[in-house]
Amino acid sequence: MACCSSDWWQAPVYFSVSVALALMAVSTTLRSHSGRDTAEPNKPIGHPLSLDALSVLHHSNFKAVAALLHISPEIFLSSPNSTVFAIQDSALFNTSLPPWALKQLFRYHTLPVRLSLSDLLEKPQGICLPTLLPAKPVLISRIDTEARIVEVNRVLVSQPDIFLGESLVIHGVLGPFFPLGTQNFSLGLDRIQLPVCRSRSISSSDINRPMKESEIEWVRIIHLLSSRGFVPFAIGLHSVLDWILRDHKNLTAITVLAPPNLASLSSASPLLYNIVRNHIIGHRLMSKDLTSMPDKVSVKTLAPNREIEIAKTYVNSSQVVMVSGVQIVAPDMFSSATFVIHGISDTLVLPLHNASV
Repeated sequence: MACCSSDWWQAPVYFSVSVALALMAVSTTLRSHSGRDTAEPNKPIGHPLSLDALSVLHHSNFKAVAALLHISPEIFLSSPNSTVFAIQDSALFNTSLPPWALKQLFRYHTLPVRLSLSDLLEKPQGICLPTLLPAKPVLISRIDTEARIVEVNRVLVSQPDIFLGESLVIHGVLGPFFPLGTQNFSLGLDRIQLPVCRSRSISSSDINRPMKESEIEWVRIIHLLSSRGFVPFAIGLHSVLDWILRDHKNLTAITVLAPPNLASLSSASPLLYNIVRNHIIGHRLMSKDLTSMPDKVSVKTLAPNREIEIAKTYVNSSQVVMVSGVQIVAPDMFSSATFVIHGISDTLVLPLHNASV
């Protein structure tokens, strides 16, 4: 690769060059640093790094990333296509990570696929995308198509599309995708808390597949529940979400009956799993659908062999819907094309024979 002009490295030399020189030692450090990373054979870079990309980064407050791309492009460009989330220099000034940790940091900010801002805006909020660190995805935590805003791991993509190449896209972000000051790097990035995904992280081979209209936005549901004070149920749903995705792959729509409290169970268990499933119906029932049903009709929930009774009664001359004797107090609290959430006054009782998976 051609070298940059002599004035390319100026201001702030003490910062960008020091970081770059540290990264030059990464490959040898990795080989001697047992247990923290595994040396991999050099992979051919699928696309040449444009000097235009380096110039744009250097003049946009991303001098550190520009330096690293110039000296060690293999850190970012080990796949034929890449999306790099460049961290602003100001967020890295107080960073004192060893070289092997810096390599992991920037690989976690690189996707093995080309995604422009327009591509990101087409992704469903709550989906996870793979990075160059195996089994360490990032979360598309916010999508605002009208304002053209994207957040990754709750970090704003502040300067989208600062470089658009045929196989490389670079976006600027305000800071790293996790708080550097609180991470324990003694075991690499193994201590990173994985984001809560709408579904399991998709692979780079199908990352450009558009979301089907029938896919359920589980993470959005959890966030909505938390925002309205249904925190215990949101935590319970989060705890058993992987089991729901495993056992109910064909769901196209759901009705969530959110109770204000939930049994105090500290982690996922068969009992918690079925308590949560007993509050989810496998199709979308708006308030008008419930009120139009025959009185005392039975409806199946996701809990095995479990039905709940939909009944109607009057409270203060107003008709209300009861679910197995529990009142729906906040009908149609949230809804979308694939789900509706109703707030209920109490937890639905689960028979003892439903306690196992």
